Amino acid sequence: MMIGSILLASSGLGSLSLLKQIHGYTVRHGLLDLVLENTIIDIYGECGEVGYASLIFERIKDKDVVTWTSMITCYVQNGFLNEALNLFLDMVKANIEPDAVAIVGILDAIAGLSSLLKGKEIHGSVMRRGLSMDGLVCSSLVDMYARCGDIDNSLKIFNRLRSKDLVLWTSMINVSGMHGRGKESIDLFNKMSDIGLVPDHVAFLAILYACAHSGLTSEGKNFLERMINDFGLEPWSEHYACVVDLLGRSGKMDEAFEFIKDMPIEPTAAVWCSLLGACRVHSNRKLGEVAAEKLLELEPENPGNYVLVSNFYASMGEWKEVDDVRGRMKRRGLRKDPACSWIDVGNKVHTFVAMDNSHEHSVEIYSKLSEITERLEMEGGYVADTRFVLHDVSEEQKVKMLQGHSERLAIAFGLIRSPEDAPIRITKNLRVCGDCHEFTKLVSKVFEREIVVRDANRFHHFRDGYCSCREFW
Repeated sequence: MMIGSILLASSGLGSLSLLKQIHGYTVRHGLLDLVLENTIIDIYGECGEVGYASLIFERIKDKDVVTWTSMITCYVQNGFLNEALNLFLDMVKANIEPDAVAIVGILDAIAGLSSLLKGKEIHGSVMRRGLSMDGLVCSSLVDMYARCGDIDNSLKIFNRLRSKDLVLWTSMINVSGMHGRGKESIDLFNKMSDIGLVPDHVAFLAILYACAHSGLTSEGKNFLERMINDFGLEPWSEHYACVVDLLGRSGKMDEAFEFIKDMPIEPTAAVWCSLLGACRVHSNRKLGEVAAEKLLELEPENPGNYVLVSNFYASMGEWKEVDDVRGRMKRRGLRKDPACSWIDVGNKVHTFVAMDNSHEHSVEIYSKLSEITERLEMEGGYVADTRFVLHDVSEEQKVKMLQGHSERLAIAFGLIRSPEDAPIRITKNLRVCGDCHEFTKLVSKVFEREIVVRDANRFHHFRDGYCSCREFW
């Protein structure tokens, strides 16, 4: 018991060296039992030491449900989503009955992979086994379906439940907002209040996000006022960042900046990030430079911030500033994440990066992509918008770079391999560029296919040449 407490303390301190010392002590003195080993897996996972956690897991002969769940959680926490999914399947094969914690963990992994088919399999397994459909599991199912692009199934689960707690209502408000259904989010928020549930900070964060992603400016500002005046809640920095995002997306740049200056707390990096993103979209150099300076000052070790600042200057054609920002990033040893898209076809997740030639069907994919582009040019009037290529290269090279964007490769593969009546569901780790957004709208019209794209900001549902985001992304 005492060693377990010390282990938890080492986790709280974030001390990996102390954890290893305690672990070594328990091994040398024969103090390890299953409870301690499970705890050690948990703590190594929290410290990001997946290798150590996996080693301990493999050495345990008589694993219980907590052992399996601890390792699954470790994988999910550290972004090893495929490993988490494979381990869960091994757990089921070993006839270990997953508990609610394991189900919640694996649903999170599936949502991260956007593997809708796997999600449906897990949901079916939960129902067949008669596992507890408690609030947390239901909330995770709602979230999983929504993050896999299937908002309708999220709503079905939500509507079937008689007893809904605040967590479940908040999940539904949030996922509706992610899919651009801001007015539905507001209806849900009001219904939740009508039945006597009192919204907390997280519920208000969800509704503000929903308003921002549907262009509901006045409604969003009203919710912030209600939060403060009617419910006596002091906004977090995240709430203020949402309002800045809301104003920025609507082109109200000066109002957004005045809002930041009037904030009762110091603006965080997230606040300046929201402003800078809007400045790039609306070509506001003056405010963008202010936001860029503040952002790098507050978080000088965050590579994503340098990429955002670099892209801002590139969109202005200021290549000297771009080189300067990239140089600063290099001197700090920081690297940007490559653009990456993935699609679940045939119950397998296929991953693409920009200009990717590594896929086994690359030749067929690029041939299909050329065919798609030609049809869009002839039937849809598509012309590549090279403003969205943030590199100082020739126009011809810019067009080539656009054609190789990862989401286009995924779309081409989806058209080749998925059934003609099935939606094409794609996930991208970064924001979809404006040209790819227009390209995908035209694909949905010319090829008569529904395409669902989840990018770093939100979901885009493309049908008949239109997108659910209504250009708010």
